[in-house]
Amino acid sequence: MHSTHIDKKNGMHEFYPDCTVIHPTAVVSELAHIDTGARVGPYSIIEDNVHIGSGSVIGPHVVIKRNVRIGKNNKIHSHSVLGDTPQDISFIEDEPTWLIIGDRNVIREGVTIHRSTSTENPTMVGSDCFFMAYAHIAHDCVIQNGVILTNNVALGGYVEVGEKAFLGGAVVVHQFCRIGCFSMTAGQIAIRRDVLPYSLIGGCPVRHFRLNTIGLRRAGLKGKRYRALEIAFRALRKEKNSNEFPLTAETELLRSWYLSPSKRGVYGFASSDEADSF
Repeated sequence: MHSTHIDKKNGMHEFYPDCTVIHPTAVVSELAHIDTGARVGPYSIIEDNVHIGSGSVIGPHVVIKRNVRIGKNNKIHSHSVLGDTPQDISFIEDEPTWLIIGDRNVIREGVTIHRSTSTENPTMVGSDCFFMAYAHIAHDCVIQNGVILTNNVALGGYVEVGEKAFLGGAVVVHQFCRIGCFSMTAGQIAIRRDVLPYSLIGGCPVRHFRLNTIGLRRAGLKGKRYRALEIAFRALRKEKNSNEFPLTAETELLRSWYLSPSKRGVYGFASSDEADSF
């Protein structure tokens, strides 16, 4: 069980690490479970079947709809709406579908994340992600760990985003697209096909330009591991057989991803001259 401490004299609350702190203006369902050490801010609404992990901070005016699980130490800023019904005209509102969010995520103001259309596969957000203001994640998306969505990014339904991918401002992603891990997508473009792992993509028309050099080096992918990815990327550019990739964990992931079924197809490559100038 958890305890709640409210300073009724001045309408404010004191924070104790062994208490659950709920502001007196918040509306929290009796069927919600708020773990010890979590906080719920002013005027927020927590509906049925919501579980909020310890250390998570729910800011003011946040709405968390039913059937949402939120892990530990998340920071959810004002006016975010989590777990609302899918924007799918075929969806039956009473279907018991879910949104599941991991640990240590930062969800900034105005972010919207919808629960799934499927009762078997929830909308999934991993851990250590950073979603900037007014980003939108639609139903049935799967977002892996460490992903950054900058302001006004919009993901359609069933989009998959790999570990530590970075999407620039106002990027719009078509439903069923795959965004590969450690990729970087330039801002203000529409993604209608799959984006290769480890790549830098942008331009008009949209194309893969080169490896996401800065992102990879920040992640510790350098030396022989980086050079192996360079060889693999050049092989894909020249449409060579992926069996010719050097053998590393990263090139094996790239090969497996590239050979997996794609509903939208994979973007092509800029010319060598264009890639050097990007």
